Amino acid sequence: MCCRTMPDQEFKIREATFADVPALAHLHVVTFRETHGGPGPTDELRYGQWREVFATQDESSFCFVISNAVNELVGFTKGVPYTGDLPGFSGELNKIYLLREYQRRGLGRRLMGHVANRFLSQNVDSMLLFGDAYSPSNAFYETMGGEKLFSAAGEFHGGYGWRDLHRLVEICQVE
Repeated sequence: MCCRTMPDQEFKIREATFADVPALAHLHVVTFRETHGGPGPTDELRYGQWREVFATQDESSFCFVISNAVNELVGFTKGVPYTGDLPGFSGELNKIYLLREYQRRGLGRRLMGHVANRFLSQNVDSMLLFGDAYSPSNAFYETMGGEKLFSAAGEFHGGYGWRDLHRLVEICQVE
């Protein structure tokens, strides 16, 4: 069954576990290539990186995966505390990727809502992300209420911020 005919309720979002590492690493490679082009990192490199994430992860960091009706991972997102020097932000949407064939179905919106809800449950009420200034995904971030973040010189490098995650939850319409 093609993903275009698959009802949204057949997609499940859940917290990733260490058992997901092989599938998550491969998904990361494929979605990275779809998003950024070129060969990108290998499955082996991503496998090692994700093993390290799960080996050192504490309660303040999290990863959600979304799977289809046959339990294949089709997207993921990762949230971490923000420790940088931009004032007004306490969480970071470190990664969000969705296979191209599953985009434009509201699944990215659902993932964003889960991230916002998790951060809010940790008393984190704002977040930012750092992306590519020329990414087609930027339109999605703006639709989700993301504020473009500019350098001191007024340049946009791909950063977006949400200063009120309650508002993002409303936009995402997630419980």
